[in-house]
Amino acid sequence: TVETAHGLLPVPAPATAELLKGIPVYSSGPARELTTPTGAVIIRSLASSFGSPPSMIIRTIGYGAGGHDFKGRSNTLRVIIGETVEKTSQISEGRRFTESLIIIQTNIDDMNPQVYGYLIERLLGCGALDAYLTNVMMKKGRPGIVLNVLSTQALKYALIDIILNETTTIGVRFFDAERVCIGRKIRKIQTEYGPVRFKIITGHGEDRFLPEYEDCKRISIERNLPLIEVMQRLRDKGPEY
Repeated sequence: TVETAHGLLPVPAPATAELLKGIPVYSSGPARELTTPTGAVIIRSLASSFGSPPSMIIRTIGYGAGGHDFKGRSNTLRVIIGETVEKTSQISEGRRFTESLIIIQTNIDDMNPQVYGYLIERLLGCGALDAYLTNVMMKKGRPGIVLNVLSTQALKYALIDIILNETTTIGVRFFDAERVCIGRKIRKIQTEYGPVRFKIITGHGEDRFLPEYEDCKRISIERNLPLIEVMQRLRDKGPEY
């Protein structure tokens, strides 16, 4: 039970129990309130699945602590944010790994095409791994667009909200997908043009150095050089820097 402004209530409290409908729960530890309505709302809003933690690459860890002292256990909460990795295997000097992702799609045939560029920027800015358009012929012979968005599970609903708010669609679909990636990293390297970010790909024996497009574009404008020339020179000279 828990003492509230409304008197003594069972645990979980009625509001918490209502919020946890459809979510697996279990009882453990002291006979006190361990999940508050606020905590239940956070779980229901952010969690896309429940169960044991998946194999993942940990990116950041956060901790919180409650004010009550439990006997024999700490009153703390830990949240781990990472990227799921199903399988890893060594290849040559790099690393190949499989990621579990989702693809979000929707069909659109009644929207001003000027909006699509802005929409793609919003999705990528929110963290989408990729976003692109496919031309299709839809019902009644109308030309249309399929919007495809590649995302992690954690960003699914944030990206769906953008799609529903920024387009004329009235619904989206999503499904699981896996992709195999070769090891890569981003590194800022000092070059003859100044600091440039390179994507270094390590899975093909010899490292490949690919200059970031935005940096090449900036150099091209600042120095009045052809963009293709800047990109090619940085790519050729990358391993020497």
